[in-house]
Amino acid sequence: MTVMMPASDRMVLDRRSAIVADLCAIVPGEGVISSAAEMLPYESDALTAYRQPPMVVVLPETTEQVSRVLKYCFDNGIKVVPRGSGTSLSGGALPLEDGVLLGLSKFKRIREIDFDNRAVVAEPGVTNLAISQAVAHAGFYYAPDPSSQIACSIGGNIAENSGGVHCLKYGMTTNNVLGCEIVLMSGEILRIGGKALESAGYDLMGIITGSEGLLGVVTEVTVRILRKPETARALLVGFAQVEAAGECVARIIGAGIIPGGMEMMDKPAIHAAEAFVHAGYPLDVEALLIIELDGSSIEVDELIKRVEAIALGCGSTTCRISGSEAERDLFWAGRKAAFPAVGRISPDYLCMDGTIPRGALPRALARIRELGEKYGLGVANVFHAGDGNLHPLILYDANKPGEMDKAEAFGAEILRCCVELGGVLTGEHGVGIEKRDLMPHMFSEVDLNQQQRLKCAFDPQGLLNPGKVFPTLHRCAELGRVHVHGGKLAFPDLPRF
Repeated sequence: MTVMMPASDRMVLDRRSAIVADLCAIVPGEGVISSAAEMLPYESDALTAYRQPPMVVVLPETTEQVSRVLKYCFDNGIKVVPRGSGTSLSGGALPLEDGVLLGLSKFKRIREIDFDNRAVVAEPGVTNLAISQAVAHAGFYYAPDPSSQIACSIGGNIAENSGGVHCLKYGMTTNNVLGCEIVLMSGEILRIGGKALESAGYDLMGIITGSEGLLGVVTEVTVRILRKPETARALLVGFAQVEAAGECVARIIGAGIIPGGMEMMDKPAIHAAEAFVHAGYPLDVEALLIIELDGSSIEVDELIKRVEAIALGCGSTTCRISGSEAERDLFWAGRKAAFPAVGRISPDYLCMDGTIPRGALPRALARIRELGEKYGLGVANVFHAGDGNLHPLILYDANKPGEMDKAEAFGAEILRCCVELGGVLTGEHGVGIEKRDLMPHMFSEVDLNQQQRLKCAFDPQGLLNPGKVFPTLHRCAELGRVHVHGGKLAFPDLPRF
């Protein structure tokens, strides 16, 4: 498949050899990769349907190197695409033919663990899971836990505002990150936030988290860590109808119970995950809820009784409660392995990401079934039921002519349906290139222009990750920003207002 990206700058491409040599001087040793064969691993992120080799890959090791690389590119009008671990599912790290791919994989140190302030300071290349592992000995953990947590980086989590199965109770990345060090396209280094729970002034962390590398490059992250709950137990609750499972989710939340996590899988996903992990999932149900309850032992025992009663009232056909920590982990292992498990039953699949109000879940699932019949493609549904974050996995075979096109059209209709039901285009995967051209379905031109004005404040030349998020990227001057170059205004004879 092809996707429209910013036109390549031929003047930059003609200077490629000189640019590579200059970058080698800034990041010596093995910090620059320029051969076509060695750059192949960087030609896409986890949305592998779209591929584009970069002009050059740069792998800095220090904030000072990142600053020098960005300032060099700023001074020479060279585009830059930041990249973490490359696990993004939205094409947010798709390189540009005339751009530098700036990889942060060498930033993999945990700089400080501060149990008194319940904070960890880490470099952006540290994996999500590594933070929890580093503090586990003291009974702490980092709450957001994407399914890719063994591989995804904390810097990438900030870029996409990642969630995970426990985001229902403990929040997304934006609720758990306290501060960061960020390098602007000009090379300027800023420190925003810190270990304190609140910072004075504007909520700049709220702007940076989820900004998909359009505003700056994060080189240090401060996150909050939490005490592990005294007790955590998980329930596997099966239903003969998907709609009944959706009703159960609504009733649990309506009863004032906020589980640590509440996930749903439909029959195709259940069968794929069970064959892959052998977690003991029931195979004779149409929908399965995994509900985790945590807190004190007495509280969890009481909540289990209440949830069991609610599920039975919604027509549950099976209910199994974890009897040990190992069994609870096994329940979750099946869910976290659902994406690779589905990869075993289909040559290819598109993993969609949209969010709807919980009450609209039955209508959304019914619509997905209708669309599957319309396009003649299978679909497996795996999603964060508690917060309405859907992850339909559209099954197709890229070797069959036209199937990729059908899968993309199917996915676009799902996302439009999410917006029409009162939801949004993304829950945790970001927009990237995957949902970029659907942004006008959710935002007006005025909304999009205002968002781009914010980008202009951070990146006036539009060099950071262009072609992502915005369906039409305007120059800052087109949005009312006056660009001053060399201390001189363009057209100085014109009156200014």
